[in-house]
Formats: sequence, structure tokens, C-alpha cells
Amino acid sequence: MKQSYDGTPAGASGRLDTAVDILSEHPLYELMEPSPATDEQILRAHGRDHLERIRGGRGYREESLLFDVSALAAGGAILTAEIAVEGEPAFGLIRPPGHHASSDSCWGFCYFNNVAVSLLHLKATGRIKSAFILDFDLHTGDGNINILGHDEDFVIHNPRGYGDDAYLADVKRTLDASPDVDIIMASAGFDQYIDDWGSNLSTDAFKRIGELMYEFAMKRCEGRRYGLLEGGYNFQDLGKNVLAFCDGLREGKL
Repeated sequence: MKQSYDGTPAGASGRLDTAVDILSEHPLYELMEPSPATDEQILRAHGRDHLERIRGGRGYREESLLFDVSALAAGGAILTAEIAVEGEPAFGLIRPPGHHASSDSCWGFCYFNNVAVSLLHLKATGRIKSAFILDFDLHTGDGNINILGHDEDFVIHNPRGYGDDAYLADVKRTLDASPDVDIIMASAGFDQYIDDWGSNLSTDAFKRIGELMYEFAMKRCEGRRYGLLEGGYNFQDLGKNVLAFCDGLREGKL
């Protein structure tokens, strides 16, 4: 029997289980294990005081674990970006998320901004100068804006619209109007799902978002495209929604 979203807490265990199960059994997807981001990589997006607060645990009992998993997620974002910049689509199935982490503060179960860490890594190593960030999480990525919004080389868009048609039209309209960039990436939250907090988008809409990014990447930035997981609280359906997005991002519209 299908179960709709029941208010499961964002930090509950098992959140990624369906996505890991579905993608690991799919013949076209390979799961890879990253290395943690270094202090140098994290400090491109965050101040030293913020990094040390996370390292010190911010009052959490499991102090080293909090830093370790946050640095590992940021490292996963870097690995995802490094694959994508070579023209191979990639998705960072990582936790904790990051788009509510600003340069010197954080909230919403975010600690390091995975989007900013990955893009600033590519920029610092000379692989890109500019990027389009499609943040389709239900909640605006204030951390993305705080760290990258002042830089005219980074275009950030949070789509709006009720229902698949209106929402996808907003995405397409903005991509069509975008300046040329070196890479496109998604701050990918699946809480806009019809059976999640947002009560808005179907599974097919997530596939279509991926397809629109594919089309943009092929025409505008040499196929460079990736996504990083942010929200999504219907644990049962998260896997199929992530797969739909990844399928669209990988193959476009067949």
C-alpha cells in the first residue's frame, strides 16, 4: 500500500535507503565513495570561525561525528562536480544537505554548503569561471545566495509555480534567458513532491527538470551538469524521485 508523507523528521535514520537501493541495483549507475573535503576546500566557502564551530560540535555530543560527516558530504559534492566538469552527468547522494549553510552560520540540518564548496573548488582549480545553480528545493537556499549571490559569475534561480506545468515553465523560461555559463548544477530538493511538504510536483516533473538541465548543458556548457541532494522527507518515495531526476539529467528526453 502506498503511504504519503507522514511527518517523518528530517534527521531521521534511513532517509537515503530507498535511493541507495534503487540506484545501486540500476545497471547504468555506479555508486562511488568520496574522500572528506579538506579545510582548505571548506574555507573557500566558509570562515575559519564557522569551520571550527562545526569541528567543535556546536554543542552536540557526537562532536567529531558531526564534523566528519559534514566534511564527507562536502567531499562528495566535490567528487560529483569533478566528474561533471569532464562532461559526465553526476549526482551527489549526500547527507547532511548544505543550502542553508551561509559563510558564517547555518541552520536546517546544514553545516557546510556543499553547492558552494563544490563550485568554488572548480573555480579555484581553473576548471570553471561561471555556473547556473537551479535550486528546486521547497525552501529557498539562503546559504547558496549568501555565499555565491554577490558574484555575477554565478546565476541562482529558485523556481516558482503551482503544479507541474507552471513550475516547469518557470524553469524553462529562466534557463532560456540565462547567460552562457561553464556548468549547470542543481541544489536538488525533493520536498516539492506531491506527497511531501510542498504538495506540488509529480515524479515525472523531477524527470523533466533533469531533461531541461540536460538540454541546457548540451547547448550551453559542453554537457557539464550535476545535482546535489538537499531536501526530501517522504523517505519511501525519495528513491524513485531521485532516480527520475537522474534519468532526465543523464539521457535527456528520449
